[in-house]
Amino acid sequence: MLRQNAGVAILALSLLGLAARPAPAQQSISVQFGAFAPRSQDARAAGDVLVTDRQYLLFNLSDLKGLSGGGEWLIGAGDHLEFGLGVSYFQRALPSVYEAWVNADGSDIAQDLKLRVIPVMATVKYLPFGAQAAFQPYVGVGLAVYLWHYSETGQFVDFKDNSIYRAAYVSTGTAVGPVATFGVRARMSRQADAGVEVRAQWGQGALSNDFLSNKIDLGGVSLLATIRIRF
Repeated sequence: MLRQNAGVAILALSLLGLAARPAPAQQSISVQFGAFAPRSQDARAAGDVLVTDRQYLLFNLSDLKGLSGGGEWLIGAGDHLEFGLGVSYFQRALPSVYEAWVNADGSDIAQDLKLRVIPVMATVKYLPFGAQAAFQPYVGVGLAVYLWHYSETGQFVDFKDNSIYRAAYVSTGTAVGPVATFGVRARMSRQADAGVEVRAQWGQGALSNDFLSNKIDLGGVSLLATIRIRF
């Protein structure tokens, strides 16, 4: 809880700091669209629920990757630094079935594992060629508050008596973790540029006791196309 409150406080202070600046020509809005890939099984946190579920369920963790998009408000500080406050969105449902159990009629015992993550991020980027260059590579670091939702819905086996039942297990919460970015963008006009950004994120959510594990790894990598408009 302390880490979550600290993360929210840092983001709030960043927003206040950005809002307190005058409205210079260095302000811009960036729109991003691409894909998010959660961390692979061997890279996920110890005790992650999806790793635990794979002891009983058949699914391909790579199928959890999906579309992601968002936006960011950017303010330049000098020629080489840029501060940003942004938000992105990812949601994906992963179908699964029990490996060793089936229904009485021989059909699969199936369920959907659904993950939604909304990172609210404060970042600082370094532009080695300067903010006025026609070609601008950059690297950045920051902190995110992750608003997350995880659910498992469908049929399940009660291992106490091997009965099969329907249920929907849902858990939501917030978590705090770091983010890192690397990107390049090229000038398209006096007010617009386009580019590509790779963003890595790290974080863990605490699940309720309804699940086989009490942890969900929120980490992963996004590959995003970007369009930035300066004003």
